[in-house]
Amino acid sequence: MIEIIATAESVEQAELLLKAGVDTLYIGEETFGLRLPASFSREEQKEITELAHTAGKRLIAAVNGIMHPDKMKHIPEYLHFLAEIGVDQLTVGDPGVIYTLQKEKIDIPFIYDGETMVTSSRQINFWAKRGAAGAVLAREVPFEEMMNMSEQLLVPAEVLVYGATCIHQSKRPLLQNYYNYIQASEEKGKERGLFLSEPKKEETHYSIYEDSHGTHIFADNDISMILELDKLYDYGYKTWKLDGIYAPGENFVKVAKLFVEAKEGLENGNWTIEKAEQIQEQIQQLHPENRGLDEGFFHLDPDAIR
Repeated sequence: MIEIIATAESVEQAELLLKAGVDTLYIGEETFGLRLPASFSREEQKEITELAHTAGKRLIAAVNGIMHPDKMKHIPEYLHFLAEIGVDQLTVGDPGVIYTLQKEKIDIPFIYDGETMVTSSRQINFWAKRGAAGAVLAREVPFEEMMNMSEQLLVPAEVLVYGATCIHQSKRPLLQNYYNYIQASEEKGKERGLFLSEPKKEETHYSIYEDSHGTHIFADNDISMILELDKLYDYGYKTWKLDGIYAPGENFVKVAKLFVEAKEGLENGNWTIEKAEQIQEQIQQLHPENRGLDEGFFHLDPDAIR
């Protein structure tokens, strides 16, 4: 069965996503989770978890930051809170969090999310043998390599099928350092909508923002894999992630509903390239006007990667 995981930016959007047919909601708070559309209070996390369970769906909590000492000291309390409200799984990127789960005897399954490091079946299986229930595949892995990996994986690998791709994260406050250099006082959060352009290529649009985890830079275009879902399905990649960090509001819910339609078409055996092309046009219309769409690294020749 295909699992569609979708981020949520509010309690209201979470309800709409569940009604749209997504299988799993993905939320968290900024202190511990990376690149979330919104940072939820503890009460909101509890409420959304209950909404998901009432609808017969699941909830994944993001605990995938690299936890430096100032954050790690708060991890045990947060993990106990997540166990208390009954979240179904965690995404985890820091081995220290995995150690804390085991030390505190907190029984929440975890998905290994090591970002760009998760590029091979050996990497995924290493963590599967150490308790991981799944892994988040790096967005830079081409499909040719995914085909070779598919039969070797011990646990499901999540694939981004819609949304923004982070291409760089630095713990350093790069934006603040720049503002200090030019002696300016400016907002540097995601809401500011900052982006970088390549020299002499003003059309390029690398979104950038800074938070307590450092500085985050995103690819020029966002991902839409609607035309390639049949290939992912045929090779066993059935855990699909929809990321709404730069695709807010009602349109993101409509996009999620289109992927639910694609899921049902594939599982019922009536998915066609014509239907995929039709839905791709609808997604393009719903996607933010200032952001491009492509298939990322999917068609890249692995030998071209250096």
